[in-house]
Amino acid sequence: MIKTLTFNINFPFTGKTKATITVAFCIFVPLNPSKTSFQNDIQPSCFKFGDSKNGMQILRRHMRVKDGRQNNGRQRYKCKSCHRKQQALYSYNAYQKGINNAIITLTKEGVGIRSAARILDISPTTLLSRIVQIAHTISRPPVINQRTYEVDEIKSFVRRKSKHIWIAYALDRKSKQVVSYNIGPRTNATLNVVLETLRLSDAKRVYTDRLRNYRSLIETKIHRTSLYGTNHIERHNLTIRTHLKRLARKTICFSRSAVILSAILKIYFWG
Repeated sequence: MIKTLTFNINFPFTGKTKATITVAFCIFVPLNPSKTSFQNDIQPSCFKFGDSKNGMQILRRHMRVKDGRQNNGRQRYKCKSCHRKQQALYSYNAYQKGINNAIITLTKEGVGIRSAARILDISPTTLLSRIVQIAHTISRPPVINQRTYEVDEIKSFVRRKSKHIWIAYALDRKSKQVVSYNIGPRTNATLNVVLETLRLSDAKRVYTDRLRNYRSLIETKIHRTSLYGTNHIERHNLTIRTHLKRLARKTICFSRSAVILSAILKIYFWG
C-alpha cells in the first residue's frame, strides 16, 4: 500500500514551506494465521510465566478463560496467548516440596509401602517409583584405606518364602558404617561384589563367619574367623531387622521385587 503525505516545513535559504513525501507501507497477512510459528512460542503472559502459589503454576487472570472441567471436577482454563490448557491448582501430594525427604524418613523408620502411601496421601505405585528414583540419586560414601571390616549375610525372600535371597554387606568396625552391599543368591559372585570394595580400600583385617566361600575370596593374611570377630555386624543385623519390616523374621511384610529391596537398603544405609 502506497500513501502520500504532505507536510508544511520551513526550509531555510530556499523559501519553500511545503513538501510532499510519498511513503510505502507493506503489510503481510499470513495465509493461515492459526498455524503461525509465533503462536507456538511461549508468550510472557502464558501459564509458563504465571504466578506461583505453593509451587503450582496459575494462569494470570487477564490471560485465561474457562474451558470446562477436568475429570477430577476441577476448573480447567485456557491461555489466550498460547492456547494451552491446565487446571488452576495441582494438589497431588507426590509433587509437593519436601516429599522426598519424607519418603526417606519413613523408609528409615521401617514404615511399609502401603502405610507410607496412606501417610503421604499418594498412591503405592507412585511411592515405589519415587523410592527407586531417590535410590539412583544416592551415591556410595567414600571408603577409608587400612580399616578393619566385618562381613556377613542376612537371609530374606522375594515374593515367596521358597525364593531365598541374601543380603551381603560389609561394616566398618570403627565408624559402624556400611561401606558396600549386594543382594542375590549365596554364591561367590554375590559376595565378591562386596569384597571387591574391601580389596580396593586395602583392608587391614576382614572378619567373617566360617562360611567356606570366604576362604577363596579373601587373602589369608587379612582374613579372620575368630569367635567374637563379627559381634558388631551381628548386632547390626538385628537393628536392620528391627527397622525394616520386610526383613523381620515374623511378619506379613515381604519384598515383591529385588529392585525395590535394593533401593530401600540403599536409602537405609546411605540416605
